Amino acid sequence: MKLSIVIPVYNEKDSFLTLLERVKQTPFDKEIILVEDCSTDGTREILKKLAKEDTSLKCVFHEKNMGKGAAIATGFKHVDGDIVIIQDADLEYNPEEYPVILAPILDGRADVVFGSRFLGGTQRVHLFWHYVGNQLFTLVSNIFTNINLTDMETCYKAFKSSLLPQFTIRSKRFGIEPEITAKFARLKCKIYEVPISYSGRDYAEGKKIGWKDGVAAFFWIVYYNLNRSMH
Repeated sequence: MKLSIVIPVYNEKDSFLTLLERVKQTPFDKEIILVEDCSTDGTREILKKLAKEDTSLKCVFHEKNMGKGAAIATGFKHVDGDIVIIQDADLEYNPEEYPVILAPILDGRADVVFGSRFLGGTQRVHLFWHYVGNQLFTLVSNIFTNINLTDMETCYKAFKSSLLPQFTIRSKRFGIEPEITAKFARLKCKIYEVPISYSGRDYAEGKKIGWKDGVAAFFWIVYYNLNRSMH
């Protein structure tokens, strides 16, 4: 089993090298796919140097900022492994939990696994309205998909790479979460959730998603669920 880890990177110079070391230490045969989305804080230059020093990394560079969804879509094009997992470049999600996330796929129960921040894992006490928003987005998504997720907006989504030819990612920004959820549901995938920890950041620490993305999330949930012919 080979694991493909897709990491979109944008303005994370203070965290992504630490995150990368944690990913490298995970106990799997793996490929690491870093998609640099035209950072402006020095991240791009660091990653270009790193790409020359460590040829085991797959480093892809966008020539203009396109958004998280577009970076993930680019990363998917370079997947050679059997299982794909999406990993943010900050330190909010812990790669040490990969074994927990991958277990339902490895033992044959699941096609897709969501790592849920709301099933009892260790959490930083954090922003109340972000929590409320996540619950609302997940509820509305569940109404359309008829699946009972607790955390649709989670970064940690792992799935069999054999699913990749069956859908196309069209979202450029954070619409990636409701889009990929709708498409997994439409494909009748066997979806599991497992508890994960979460060390959420505030805006002073570099958190990027804002209220405009929250408003957009409702639109994308409806859009990708009603456009059922869109693979």
